[in-house]
Amino acid sequence: MKVVVTGAAGMIGSNLVHGLNAIGIDDVIAVDDLTDGPKYRNLLGARLSDYFDRSEFYGRFARGEFGKVDAVLHQGACSDTMEHDGKYMMDTNYRCSKGLLDACQAQSVRLLYASSAATYGGSETFREEPAFEQPLNVYGYSKLLFDNVVRRMLPTATSQVAGFRYFNVYGPREQHKGRMASVAFHHFNQFRDTGKVKLFGEYGGYGPGGHTRDFIHVDDVVAVNLWFLQNPGQSGIFNLGTGRAQPFNDVAVAVVNASRALKGAPALPLADLVSQGFIEYIPFPDALVGKYQSYTQADDTRLRATGCKHAFADVATGAKRYVEWLSQQKA
Repeated sequence: MKVVVTGAAGMIGSNLVHGLNAIGIDDVIAVDDLTDGPKYRNLLGARLSDYFDRSEFYGRFARGEFGKVDAVLHQGACSDTMEHDGKYMMDTNYRCSKGLLDACQAQSVRLLYASSAATYGGSETFREEPAFEQPLNVYGYSKLLFDNVVRRMLPTATSQVAGFRYFNVYGPREQHKGRMASVAFHHFNQFRDTGKVKLFGEYGGYGPGGHTRDFIHVDDVVAVNLWFLQNPGQSGIFNLGTGRAQPFNDVAVAVVNASRALKGAPALPLADLVSQGFIEYIPFPDALVGKYQSYTQADDTRLRATGCKHAFADVATGAKRYVEWLSQQKA
């Protein structure tokens, strides 16, 4: 099987490459932009058949220059939700994806692609239906516009097309993302550097550290992508979250206790971690008032209806695994 992975040096893309290798798929063409050179580390140890810069790949693929490609796992995008350059965002996330979709359909190549829970934005219901899609930024809009193109073409699709609305993904190979890296990543570094983790205080009816997200480990994201790759009859747009909302407090507790365990210290409950200064609450920032999602939780009904029975890790399990991985990385 020949598989293309775009955004291959990014967090989800690189984990997908390693996941493909793990199930015996080595004919993998990686596509990315390595202007940020250190991202190459995410692909160390991966078995690739070729690598192309994104500026070269899309045109050549559309011309059929890569022969028979079985599937494209399209993760390449601008994922910075704070990026306000709408032209850049639409060119990168919408127009590029639309061209890739057209090329895949023309060549009967399967397309599995990254959408985003940002398509829901201000909604309080996270179900794959237009009534609940209210993006709060141009990033979410760029993803929604492409989802809508996919919806219109699915009835006449020549091959599998599946989009995944990723919720809050955390896990290995995200160090290059800076401010956009996961809460778990930032908590690990805060605790390592200062001995404490800082969380937002009360806001919007939620208590300190009580704002909730659907946190999903990147290994689970990979597992679902690979399930769809092995089940080519399943197409559509699907939420990819655990279906379980957990508060930021849970992430902090898991990260702090896993970090303490590496030094032989016992696990402590939230109240003790707060009273002993390991977790600290700071005032909610004025800049985020009215722009902050206090709650997300994937409705996984449509995903489960495909027959995908993958069991997702909870925060305590996933964050512990991640801390152990981070602790083994070189600075």
